[in-house]
Amino acid sequence: MTGRHGRNWPRGEITRRQLATAIGLGLSLAATAFLVAECTSGSGTAPARPDKARPPAPVTSSATRTPAPAKPTGPLVDPFTGERVSELKPVLAVKIDNIVYARPQTGLQSADIIYVIPVEGGLTRFMAVYSSHVPPVVGPVRSARQSDLDLLTQFGRPAFAWSGATPHLVPFVERAPIVDLYALRVGGYYRSGSRPAPYNLYANTEQLLAEAKGASVARDIGFRFGALPAGGTAVASYSVKYPAASYTFRWSATARRWLAWIDGGPAGATEGGQLGGSTVIIQYTQIATSRFEEYGGRPPYAKSTGSGKAVVLRDGRAYTVRWSRPSLEGGTTYTLDGKRMLFAPGQVWVLLAPDSHASYVNAGKV
Repeated sequence: MTGRHGRNWPRGEITRRQLATAIGLGLSLAATAFLVAECTSGSGTAPARPDKARPPAPVTSSATRTPAPAKPTGPLVDPFTGERVSELKPVLAVKIDNIVYARPQTGLQSADIIYVIPVEGGLTRFMAVYSSHVPPVVGPVRSARQSDLDLLTQFGRPAFAWSGATPHLVPFVERAPIVDLYALRVGGYYRSGSRPAPYNLYANTEQLLAEAKGASVARDIGFRFGALPAGGTAVASYSVKYPAASYTFRWSATARRWLAWIDGGPAGATEGGQLGGSTVIIQYTQIATSRFEEYGGRPPYAKSTGSGKAVVLRDGRAYTVRWSRPSLEGGTTYTLDGKRMLFAPGQVWVLLAPDSHASYVNAGKV
């Protein structure tokens, strides 16, 4: 068969081409009709050609569209101390001994928060929390208890430095949401020859933090800081008693802190000066019995969840407030007459103390 320009085409090829042309023409006419219908249907504008490189954006109404979170304004404030910081840093919690042979301790002056936790024998130990201020050395480092795990959960995934625990508790600590800085597993720990064991284990914080990859940074745990609230009672000192330990905090207008006395003597520090905080919280709670045996008995277990009464000391005044912590994952709120109690910027002490209805266990030895 001869084509339009006189060329010879194989039999059947013209039919296929004609068919393809007819199909293409039909599709073009259908598309044109569709576009005309769209333009005359009331929208006034033909739909945009879809971008084949990515799927079209989902259709949302203004009522359901979620606005982007507002960027924080003003200076960055540390949630643990209320002080200005250039950045939020990883959280390092260290269990520190407080028996008489462990005093004076090292590194407590720099802690953002100091928790006082009851242990066996009616005594207490510290859990020091560091983030905005980290000293070069901390110690003496001692073993963990069940109460520690409840407190640590509110920080997200903090690094936790500890020297051991009763064998039944060790697996629970290691599986907790922490960066595990167990003294037998990581570097940074050393023994001092100036004290007898076990009161001579210290840690280099720079090395601990180098081991603490993935530790969460400081976040809101319920503290609020600000101007001195109205009310309260002017007090010169306030005392808290445990079965075999006592604390007294005396207001120093010169130092602008509550200076600490432990077991009747001033609480010293190896770096010099006296321990004490800008804000002291005596959180009255139930002191139950731990499920984990320690030294042949079950040590106290201070509950940090629930609610109850607390006394907040700041700026020479004492405020009776309510504390509430519904879950382990959240922090603790402190309210005064239904409003958030405001703390003085600086180091905060939190004493988990037995309330009048608590069943306190005084068993075992240290």
